[in-house]
Amino acid sequence: MIKRIPKFFRNYYFITTAAFLVWMLFFDSNDFVTQFQMRQQLRELEKEKEHYLEKMAEVEKDRRELMGNPELLEKFAREKYLMKRPNEDVFIIVPKEE
Repeated sequence: MIKRIPKFFRNYYFITTAAFLVWMLFFDSNDFVTQFQMRQQLRELEKEKEHYLEKMAEVEKDRRELMGNPELLEKFAREKYLMKRPNEDVFIIVPKEE
């Protein structure tokens, strides 16, 4: 039965190389499937990084605008933190949820 297998496939180097490739592709801790999943995760994380970098730039721009303009700073404080001037009443109107 062994005689039916071509001599090339019975070669020690071919068997060793084939076993090594099978091990690396399927059984190793850094196998092909794991590498593919890791690359996908890396792409997703890079997209998230770009998103957060854009958000940081936007927040920094808003911060510079607020710190440079006292009127905008007062408006921001009033809207965001419900601050008020002395002897002033603040009324908050909340839309009715249905």
